[in-house]
Amino acid sequence: MTTTNQLAGSPAGAMQVSGRGWRIGLGIVLILCGLGALMIPEIAALGTTVFLASLLVFGGVCEIAYAIHTRAWQGFGWRLTSGILTLLLGLGILLFPLVGAASLGLLVGSFLFVGGIARTILSLRMRPRPRWGWVLFDGLLSITLAVLIMIGWPGTSLIVIGVLTGFWLISAGMWRIVLS
Repeated sequence: MTTTNQLAGSPAGAMQVSGRGWRIGLGIVLILCGLGALMIPEIAALGTTVFLASLLVFGGVCEIAYAIHTRAWQGFGWRLTSGILTLLLGLGILLFPLVGAASLGLLVGSFLFVGGIARTILSLRMRPRPRWGWVLFDGLLSITLAVLIMIGWPGTSLIVIGVLTGFWLISAGMWRIVLS
């Protein structure tokens, strides 16, 4: 078994030990940002939406450039169309971030609903096995959350996206600290 002192003597170990403070610091910053997102979910949702839109714009530009670069290959029109649609979607979300956040809320609700139905069906197929009820609970909880999101849509979209962003940031910070 390798000890911390043995690791510190090797170049890889020195990097691991010296980077520990940075990982813990990053973890703390992520947790604080996550708590901030939970306290002000609307701002977090808009930030998440703008970030996603920026990625779509960048991806659309890259797709268009790739399509132009490889225009001699078959499927140029489809690649170009895909790039233009991705770029337009990103620009549309950047211009109308509230609509983009509302769309994300609907998308999350839809995923929860479909996943909940799938897990509920899976639990019924697992029924004779022990602890199948946990899968059923997960499926029914997902369906319930999806219905609540859909009932409150679009008004709850900002809160849903902001809270999910907050929990993700907290989780990302926690694993960095735990693994340090």
